[in-house]
Amino acid sequence: SSDEEESSYTESEESEGEDPSERDLARIYERRIQWSVHRLAHRRRVVEELVRDLLLVSREHFLNSFFPVLQPAIGVGSACEGWSPQEEKDVVYCVLVPLKPPCGHTFHLELDTAGEMPQKGMCVCVELVCTCTGEQLGSNTLCFLHHCKEELTRNQEPSLLQTLCTGPYLDAQKIALWFQKFVTSAWEEVLQSHHYSMKVLPSARSCKLQLKKARRKPLLVEIIFGVQQGDSDIFLSSQPTDALVPPSTTWLETYGVAEAMFFQHISRQAPRHSCYLKCMQLCARILVGTGFSPYTLKTVVMHLLTLIPLAGWCRRDFLLRLDDIIQYLRCCVEEKRLNHFFLGNEDMPEEISLPTDFQTAQPINLFQNLVEDSDAHAKALCEANDL
Repeated sequence: SSDEEESSYTESEESEGEDPSERDLARIYERRIQWSVHRLAHRRRVVEELVRDLLLVSREHFLNSFFPVLQPAIGVGSACEGWSPQEEKDVVYCVLVPLKPPCGHTFHLELDTAGEMPQKGMCVCVELVCTCTGEQLGSNTLCFLHHCKEELTRNQEPSLLQTLCTGPYLDAQKIALWFQKFVTSAWEEVLQSHHYSMKVLPSARSCKLQLKKARRKPLLVEIIFGVQQGDSDIFLSSQPTDALVPPSTTWLETYGVAEAMFFQHISRQAPRHSCYLKCMQLCARILVGTGFSPYTLKTVVMHLLTLIPLAGWCRRDFLLRLDDIIQYLRCCVEEKRLNHFFLGNEDMPEEISLPTDFQTAQPINLFQNLVEDSDAHAKALCEANDL
């Protein structure tokens, strides 16, 4: 059963081939880290199954409407990648649901802010398109452009522009509220409703769910919405950042899907029982309370995973790779430079699809604040030396 899978973290799997010093390290690791990589992976699978079933129900509900077409969810963020800096009770499993335009509509992306990458904002302009050809081929859909308003009102659901847009632009807050109402009304149709009680938590631009199973800690899920940039793995996201809550019609560029694709690529290529997730888990917990963010750590490890052959990330290399991560971080602080992973990176795996301007862009320095603020640099250097 899934409960047995969650608790079956066998000693043989951890101790096979280890010398005594490695077993000591494993015990230290278990004391320091409450939230194991194994259990994170198990709960991620539970979330993926639940969201997949929820989206299947949604397709039945909105079959003949003109709401956005919900695509299969993509797990994003640290917990879905297999590591987390958070305590067990605070871990949030985040999934991105891509949105496609419904029949008779199209999406056009318009740059909203003039700021340089990363994290630029864009608006999703919704336009009506002619469906008269489809009607002649036997479709029952009336054309929003060429049928009279009275006939449309009488015989067809409202267009997307009339429901989830503000002016011509897709509204992230309206989409979040729409989906929250759907989940509340349709939860009993989802198979997992027999095992979990569900509560929708307040959120302006996403759908946050608290799922509770008898005698178990709550499972926190956040469903965010995204619009794909062309055919790339870069999306515009409804989710705001800690530093910026944009207007409801502004969608922020996110690299979460590209990061998920990167770690899936690594997992397919890396040897069995590789230690890179455990390294990230331990380092993330060590960095709590410092000025180094989880995203800084993720960027460092992604660079190292392309610089160090994956054969060098075996369990026996655990201490060496931990040292590499901290030393790389320290060197970046000394040089006041940490390059963004997806911009101007010549070592990008071919499996990851990026917009052309990403491939030709100059690398963006995530440590630019250390260049501009000598006090911040001194503090960061002190913390790096302590590590």
